[in-house]
Amino acid sequence: MGNKRLRNFIKGLTAFLGWVGSGGGAALAGEMTPEEAGRRLKEAYPDHIAAVEGEAVVWRDGTRLPIDDGRGVKPFDDLVRAPDLQDIFAIPYPTGPLQPPAVDADPGRARPEAFFDRMYGNCRAGEVAKNLVDVAWMPSRGRTTLKVTRVNGVAEKLKAVSDELEQLPRSFDRYLIPVAGTYACRVIAGTERLSTHGHGIAIDLALKHAHYWRWSKPDTAGRYAWQNAIPEEIVRIFEKHGFIWGGRWYHYDTMHFEYRPELLMK
Repeated sequence: MGNKRLRNFIKGLTAFLGWVGSGGGAALAGEMTPEEAGRRLKEAYPDHIAAVEGEAVVWRDGTRLPIDDGRGVKPFDDLVRAPDLQDIFAIPYPTGPLQPPAVDADPGRARPEAFFDRMYGNCRAGEVAKNLVDVAWMPSRGRTTLKVTRVNGVAEKLKAVSDELEQLPRSFDRYLIPVAGTYACRVIAGTERLSTHGHGIAIDLALKHAHYWRWSKPDTAGRYAWQNAIPEEIVRIFEKHGFIWGGRWYHYDTMHFEYRPELLMK
């Protein structure tokens, strides 16, 4: 067995043992190879990634970013705090019927900040605002204008979402209007990590019908019961256009959608 295959075998075995030791909560991690992770990232972000060479993505300017940091499978806290590019795919994003996620199954919450800063800019350095554009949100229902980035076609994708949402019966409007927010250069509540709102790729829907894990209390075993009021029809439309939903996380945030097309690819 070659060194590369041996590393991947050990990584998968470590993932399995960690999964068993945690009670089989989150979906089994570590199965996707660096090459497959790189392929999906290149397909999702072709304007920025020119190639995948070995275990690195190659940016359009020729610089390289490693896919695997060599640290092996990470505990959940490290997975969200300090992920590499391979970790983005550690927990597969489900696209089936809406249902409560397994413990610590938070697909998409592993976000390597340097990777997204490279594409969208660092909002703390004032690099994101220059690419923000206006999107008319469900204009047949009012005059709401949202600020999102034009990078990677996010603004166009959100407009397509808006167009489809307008075709839903008006009974859905209460979940969609007013919008709670889009661009904001801020950290995620309770952390020091930048929110995807800071990259201009996220939208929070009507706060009145939202559920958020930090607003609830755990049971005696320390687990949080999943809550949701957002209709599946809305979720499906967002996912169709490359946006993942925070309601598919164990640490749920049901008002939240963010543009992450790499997680919706096959």
